[in-house]
Amino acid sequence: MATKFTTDRYNPALFDITQDIIGALPLTLIKKWLLSEQTTEATLELLEPYKVKGYSISSDSAGLTKLTKQKGLLEILAIINQPKEIVYSVGTAIGGQGVGIWAADNTQMFYPESVKADTLLSALLTIQREISQRCQIKIGLGAHYGEFYYINGGLYGLEADVIEEIAENDTEGGEIAISQAFYELLPDNHNFTITQKSEAVTQIGKLFRVVDGPSLDTIPPLNPQYPIPYSEDFYADLLAYGNRLTDTDFAKQLADKYLQNKVVVLIERGTEEAESHEISMFSNLALAAELKDTGLQLLEKYNGVEVKVVGSIGIYVFDQADTALNFAQAFRQELAVQNIASRTGIDAGSILLFDLAVGGKDIAGNPVNVASKMAQDKGEFGKLYLSSSMKTLVDVSQFTEITYTVSGVEITIYEA
Repeated sequence: MATKFTTDRYNPALFDITQDIIGALPLTLIKKWLLSEQTTEATLELLEPYKVKGYSISSDSAGLTKLTKQKGLLEILAIINQPKEIVYSVGTAIGGQGVGIWAADNTQMFYPESVKADTLLSALLTIQREISQRCQIKIGLGAHYGEFYYINGGLYGLEADVIEEIAENDTEGGEIAISQAFYELLPDNHNFTITQKSEAVTQIGKLFRVVDGPSLDTIPPLNPQYPIPYSEDFYADLLAYGNRLTDTDFAKQLADKYLQNKVVVLIERGTEEAESHEISMFSNLALAAELKDTGLQLLEKYNGVEVKVVGSIGIYVFDQADTALNFAQAFRQELAVQNIASRTGIDAGSILLFDLAVGGKDIAGNPVNVASKMAQDKGEFGKLYLSSSMKTLVDVSQFTEITYTVSGVEITIYEA
């Protein structure tokens, strides 16, 4: 077994019960695990009350990187809002529920096992057909039937992670990919056209592509109240803007009202493998708590704001570029002292920063995407990356210039 995590690695104030609503980190549950034996048996016992069985359906947009080069932030938010409304409207009509906060372009739904597989598959086809007819952007859908852990409004566990990764990295716009477990629930006389997606066998078995089949008999009315991260005022304005995207005066009015120019620091920590996925899950939640703890302590010195810590990622915003860079360098050093590898991306530009109804904050904007592309898509652990926008704001003489293409877009970055 790996080295046992202990609570003395953290600032005790981190586990105040009032902080458990902040972001997606289940701090109270993490503390219980830290105080346990951290064996597989103890971990499974701790997770037992959170176990659910049913379908996890994840989606991810296709072609969004190129679109962000052509359109402004508010227009992008209005465009990705439309598929989210359809996913939620059709999904809730047959018994599904939204999972998490849909701040980005992806979605996640959970359907109880009482939902019939063929009904759900017709719903997914209905979603894709409606999006194809009514939206400017397409999505890929990944669907799996299995066991998950429903914690703090999110789905955890190996099976939830795998299908989410498949939706994000292995589906095309308009595609529906279903797992072997989902496929085997369909009746023998189903009317769907389904092919095996590839010869590869994933951790949840074979994958299948749904080519054709019946839609739902009726299309549910549009329900725009998906798990919305925005304030009521902003969301009302966003819906209004979605109906008048060519109104440049209204777009400028909204941009002046809501958008801010900030420097975004995105830090990804390394992950840890353990003897079971459940222990790995808690080990990485414990590391996420360390990421959060380190950030909060450093922010007492540097004048910035924590946006969120979720999974392996921490996102922070600053008014000044040099302060953001100093914070990132200090953060990297602090994590290294704790034997936690990290890679960091920093970009500056226009963002939307908003408070969540459940507590904490979230963020949208191209600087977040650029920081992620630099650090997560191409970055090496131990390194720090600045965008071309940062070159005009800080001294990059000690950085190495690198040019490469990601998602069909050529970018120049600076590495140190």
